[in-house]
Amino acid sequence: MTWSPHVTLATIVERHGRFLLVYEHANGKKVYNQPAGHLEPDESLIQAAVRETLEETGWDVEPTHLVNVRLYTAPANGVTYLRTTVVAKPLRHNPLLPLDQDIIETVWLTRDEIAERFDQLRSPMTLRVIDDYLAGQRFPLEIIAPDR
Repeated sequence: MTWSPHVTLATIVERHGRFLLVYEHANGKKVYNQPAGHLEPDESLIQAAVRETLEETGWDVEPTHLVNVRLYTAPANGVTYLRTTVVAKPLRHNPLLPLDQDIIETVWLTRDEIAERFDQLRSPMTLRVIDDYLAGQRFPLEIIAPDR
């Protein structure tokens, strides 16, 4: 059997000290997470972040920085994820856009409100990457840009 991590993207979107999260159904539970999802064929990491954010929240965003790239093995299913997290600024909201079927709602929460929901986070990375972002961890997007 060949081992292969799942390539996923997450987006940190901050507005007025609050972070855009999705409240969603995942693995039989209701959990909070950044807008996130899997990389699709012929898509750059940045394109995936923009697409997933729009599909899950209805927000058009503009990626500005890379926060980090982490490996995470989910205890619930044993799958290893290679997760890239980018920062994006919110541009406009499309409230009539239908969201992905597993999304219950989108919410804007402060860092402390997210920490209070730690047991309801999809993974510990949800808060960890926000803390990395708040600590000033940012890298140029060119690090993950495709060759042209």
